[in-house]
Amino acid sequence: MLFDDRRDAGRRLAKRLEYLRDEDVVVVGLPRGGVPVAYEVARVLNVPLDVIVVRKLGVPYQPELAFGAIGEDGVQVINDVVLGYTRLTREEIAEVERRERAELRRRTERLRRAHPRIPLLGRTVVVIDDGIATGATARAACQVAWEQGAQRVVLAVPVAPGDMLAILQEVADEVVCLEMPTWFGAVGGWYRSFGQVADAEVDLLLRSAENRSELPRMPADDPPLCDEDIQVPLGERELSGHLTIPENPLGLVMFAHGSGSSRRSPRNRFVAEVLNRAGLGTVVFDLLTPEEEIDRSRVFDIELLSRRLLDATRWLTGRPDVAGLRIGYFGASTGAAAALQAAADTSVAIAAVVSRGGRPDLAGAALAAVRAPTLLIVGGHDHLVLELNRLAAQEMSCETALTVVPGATHLFAEPGALEKVAELARDWLVAQLAPASAVDGRTETRS
Repeated sequence: MLFDDRRDAGRRLAKRLEYLRDEDVVVVGLPRGGVPVAYEVARVLNVPLDVIVVRKLGVPYQPELAFGAIGEDGVQVINDVVLGYTRLTREEIAEVERRERAELRRRTERLRRAHPRIPLLGRTVVVIDDGIATGATARAACQVAWEQGAQRVVLAVPVAPGDMLAILQEVADEVVCLEMPTWFGAVGGWYRSFGQVADAEVDLLLRSAENRSELPRMPADDPPLCDEDIQVPLGERELSGHLTIPENPLGLVMFAHGSGSSRRSPRNRFVAEVLNRAGLGTVVFDLLTPEEEIDRSRVFDIELLSRRLLDATRWLTGRPDVAGLRIGYFGASTGAAAALQAAADTSVAIAAVVSRGGRPDLAGAALAAVRAPTLLIVGGHDHLVLELNRLAAQEMSCETALTVVPGATHLFAEPGALEKVAELARDWLVAQLAPASAVDGRTETRS
């Protein structure tokens, strides 16, 4: 199930929580992303809306990965598993906690000046966020609710990893979740629109709930110039895809996915949306027809995949809304090899390549002919693929960077890992596709 946006998720979640109508309920959202979801639940149930302020304690070199969280009333939650494999020092932990406690105080003071705390003593408290990754902030929020005297705590979210719910039942009487995928990735991957929520929007939602007034129409982002399903003609065949072009695009990124993935993959959709918000157009499409995907040998037919990618590139650049845009490739797994082999072809002008957990080694002799600046992103725990990427980087003569995401495995399914991939890809592609000079060199970094 994909949610249109947070308010759509809230309306769906409210239907599951209808059974609480006869209880003395207070709905609390986690700022900022959980508040639009919580607003819809509170509106449908006709109950008060408040917030519980929590702050994630993020790993310094990977802030999206939480090793814990803190909340109002001095609540603290620590994830010993994350601390174990990140091996943070006491000094690093203390510095993150000091910074986040200061921000927690600032946000709480600002919020409570305009919105006094709603008493939770003896009531059923429904704690809501827009999704759960590590669960640290949700655990902290539930503990805050208990500290404030809640009689019963219900944790409700649109989406969370299936294996996380049993852990969360330790801090809540009940956990309600609409989607519990085996492969989770990132919260944003389960939303069609997952933009940032500003403090002003949180204030507006709380004021509307307090006054029982109609919510004013939220200012919308500029709609994309193009957002449509496409069929890419290839002789007697057609490849299905989706083309998104924002207003004033900086360039266009074509996705070449590997085995076990498709244009509907939450991983691909999440990365594409991050690129769209940065001003890049995206084309997420299937290099094989549904019938061809049944034959697993075709997934490793790099010649076929790269030829399809080249044909699709030529077709797309002939469209009036694409003509003139600089083109980049984003490849995953075997799709990365196809992207690199296509980028080596002199018949197309490719300005940048990003490989996510890719197999560049499968591009063979084409590696030396790639001219486009290339970023290779590999998980730190994807040991074999990391070594293959290091060897492939040595074969390349273009600007090449190898970035390792610590703690991540091949699919970057660990909390925060896919967000890091999207950020790295975004920064690389914006720098290369927007008019800018490239600096030759080869580097390896640990992000």
